[in-house]
Amino acid sequence: MGIKRPIIALDFPDRIATVAFLRQFPNDEQLFVKIGMELFYSEGQDMVKEIMTLGHDVFLDLKCHDIPHTVEMTMRVLGKLGVSLTTLHASGGSEMMRAAKTGLLDGSAGNKHAKLLAITQLTSTSQQQLVTEQQLNVPLQESVLHYAKLAQSAGMDGVVCSAHEAAVIAQQTPLEFLRVTPGIRLAGGAVQDQKRVMTPAEAAKNHSSALVVGRAITQAPDSVKAYRLVKKMWEESLA
Repeated sequence: MGIKRPIIALDFPDRIATVAFLRQFPNDEQLFVKIGMELFYSEGQDMVKEIMTLGHDVFLDLKCHDIPHTVEMTMRVLGKLGVSLTTLHASGGSEMMRAAKTGLLDGSAGNKHAKLLAITQLTSTSQQQLVTEQQLNVPLQESVLHYAKLAQSAGMDGVVCSAHEAAVIAQQTPLEFLRVTPGIRLAGGAVQDQKRVMTPAEAAKNHSSALVVGRAITQAPDSVKAYRLVKKMWEESLA
């Protein structure tokens, strides 16, 4: 089980830049796009609704992390939007995650609800940061796997993780449990602020369920061509 279209991270500062990017694609092409904190805090729900009106699926990546009641109420609001995916931090704990799922289901009021993903460790986190800043004296992969199992037991639909950890999560969670992997780069592409990256083919081999691709597409000289290339590589790897 997986998501066959690469998810394009719309890491733009405002509506103008976002719409300009989307206009490069044919009107009838249904994309799967990610709206993160930068764009959402700039343009709000109107941007989400506009993109969905254009026929695109939305992964709303707001990484909620607060006390259970606050996250539950937040997810109740997000549930009304009808997005396909949304996120919270697994480090908020099982009580917070269960409350979030309750709020999301309540907000969707019986309609199709978003799949809820838990952030494990960010792809910018290194082993050194894990030890010196989070004070976790375990291997990075062990921390990610622990969060994945916690999320699965709390009723989450999947996790966001590096493709480096996707395989071990796939081995120890149900088949339908999603492993959504950012940090995807084309061969020879700049790593930038990511630490744990892979190509689409490598991610498929490591049992990623879905790819999130940002700058390799959005900052390419020809974004449509770059998207088609990533999509082709991903589809061929899944075949």
